[in-house]
Amino acid sequence: MDPSPQPGSSAEASASTSAAEEAPSCFSSSAVENLAVGMAAMSLQDRFELLRGIGEECIQEDELMNLLRNKPFPVCYDGFEPSGRMHIAQGIVKTINVNKMVRAGFKVKIWIADWFAQLNNKMGGDLKKIQTVGHYMIEIWKAAGMNLDGVEFLWSSEEINKRANEYWPLVMDIARKNNVKRIMRCCQIMGRNDSDELTAAQIFYPCMQCADIFFLKADICQLGMDQRKVNMLAREYCDDIKRKNKPIILSHHMLPGFKEGQEKMSKSDPSSAIFMEDDETQVNLKIKQAFCPPNIVDGNPCLEYIKYIVFPWFETFEVVRKEENGGNKTFVNMNELIADYESGALHPADVKLALAKAINQILQPIRDHFKTNSEAKVLLNTVKNYKVSKEETSSRPQASCS
Repeated sequence: MDPSPQPGSSAEASASTSAAEEAPSCFSSSAVENLAVGMAAMSLQDRFELLRGIGEECIQEDELMNLLRNKPFPVCYDGFEPSGRMHIAQGIVKTINVNKMVRAGFKVKIWIADWFAQLNNKMGGDLKKIQTVGHYMIEIWKAAGMNLDGVEFLWSSEEINKRANEYWPLVMDIARKNNVKRIMRCCQIMGRNDSDELTAAQIFYPCMQCADIFFLKADICQLGMDQRKVNMLAREYCDDIKRKNKPIILSHHMLPGFKEGQEKMSKSDPSSAIFMEDDETQVNLKIKQAFCPPNIVDGNPCLEYIKYIVFPWFETFEVVRKEENGGNKTFVNMNELIADYESGALHPADVKLALAKAINQILQPIRDHFKTNSEAKVLLNTVKNYKVSKEETSSRPQASCS
């Protein structure tokens, strides 16, 4: 996307500033070179398919192809509220998706939404605690293997203060062009329902998150499906200001919790989610107790973990079992696994054992990092000691991965 300036208010001008000139300037020279080499090794169609594979939904595919064709280093916006311990969807799925974006030649701006967490009353609204959680989460992604060559972490409180003259006119223009009812429909991005009693700060939140997309000069919003409404608000705002190039929305799938009918993981129910520092025993127990009905694929959280975490990470799924139970088998794609599971050739108990082994293997470097790195250890212990209210655990991070 290479938006051209639009006539009108300063907010409209801010929303329409060209990203093409600024994206490479945030890279180190070696990072630019690495991205260029990686892109050169892939065809345009390969890059498109890699990115399209991230999204459960893409708005719009033709715009994505045009972006890849016309812009060397597009900008991807991702973000999160620092709101407590990190579960595996935030930690591993985000790492997988970010690495794909970087491989496809994107500059990924990860927005550490500390002010947003404060607006949403996370950590009791204590900004210092929120920022400590933010540092802890960055430490996890580093240990998990996120490719930081193409990633820039930006703290909302710092960046907004630096360029307040750009940010706040944009927020106010978005607020001016939308009624309260339209903004209230975006309350889902904060993990709130339409019936929830919202503070004035929480009503203002969607206008700010919408402004972030333009403030960061993003070409793509790569967030969870739960953030779709505010991303659509940004595209509608482009219609309001007559901007042709709209931010592309690439929304990834939301992983369920381990319990039957649990559409999303819940931090308030630790048994329903695997946390990034869970030890081997905890992982084994949670997966052993997980809902995994025989022969049934739809609504089966164990199979979703395999599809969205294990296969993207290892490209295979290895099941170890006795000869009388079919012997060892390595699945090379999800369709093959589903066929065996639906037929009954693959038993839930074997799935669970193999899934636990794979997840533990993925998490081991993170565990090691938090044991051996003194600063990381202090961060983890500090975050674990923070008391999180029931209200906080029921809400979702700004750019949820789970």
